[in-house]
Amino acid sequence: MKSPTHYARTLSSLVRTVRDLGQNVEMLQRQVGHLEQQLRFPRQPASLRDHEFKVHSQWGEDGIIQYLIRNVEIPNRVFVEFGVTRYTECNTRYLLHNDNWRGLVMDGNSEGIAYIQADRPYMYYDLDAVCAFIDRDNINDLILGRGIKGDIGLLSVDIDGNDYWVWQAIDCISPRIVIVEYNSTFGRHDALTIPYDPSFSRVTAHFSRLYYGASIAALAHLGTETGYTLVGGKSAGNNLFFVRDDVCERVPAATVDDSYAPSFFRESFSPEGARTYLPFERRQAVMATMPLVDVVTGATLTVGDLDLS
Repeated sequence: MKSPTHYARTLSSLVRTVRDLGQNVEMLQRQVGHLEQQLRFPRQPASLRDHEFKVHSQWGEDGIIQYLIRNVEIPNRVFVEFGVTRYTECNTRYLLHNDNWRGLVMDGNSEGIAYIQADRPYMYYDLDAVCAFIDRDNINDLILGRGIKGDIGLLSVDIDGNDYWVWQAIDCISPRIVIVEYNSTFGRHDALTIPYDPSFSRVTAHFSRLYYGASIAALAHLGTETGYTLVGGKSAGNNLFFVRDDVCERVPAATVDDSYAPSFFRESFSPEGARTYLPFERRQAVMATMPLVDVVTGATLTVGDLDLS
């Protein structure tokens, strides 16, 4: 006879399955609505955001990536993405399924990597999944160790922490498209990032879990320094898109102001670990004493010093 614990686990699994099914149906409804709108009210896209649609991405990154790979010549259809959790909601899975790219994904969570390696795409596509806690000192060795180097199609950086420092350190590959997450709570004016800490964890750095990453201006500055043109940002206020300068002739450049958006997804926590659902305008005060580095001047300031106007 099976134990009560077994039945409880089975019921919990069933509840998660039903919940996930409901979320997938809702996603399909949104996409059908988006498609109907485009068919009924066609217009010339005015910005990168007009190309958004979601299949496997968190928001509308899939559509933007499809637009970019149609307008950027990519002879080596290889991607590198890190910060993927279980690779069910990510930036490159649609490239794998729809365009038959090959690639490398990395995450520091061993359970997530095990899930990827047991998932169907791992058998049907040329996908390599590696468990690693990424920092600026190991990132090049991790990529080279999987046989990837030089001119590739796309790099996606989303580690909720040292994103600026890790992107700055990468020199073993030259991706034609770069996607990197910014922290909109740090505003649009100053080029700021968290100070580098090789063991940084968003969960332990500050109880709110809002303290991580870099501002849009810092990443735009780094893009310019390393030969990349900012071509836009997501409407959800998280990801930025860059194209390498030498292959950017068919994709219009964008400004920081055009690309910036406040993020409205509410993922804050209390000191006790409960969700608080803070709106955007209240997030700065919660982590006001936390330090930031200006990547242009080298000055140190705090989140409370920022001008979010």
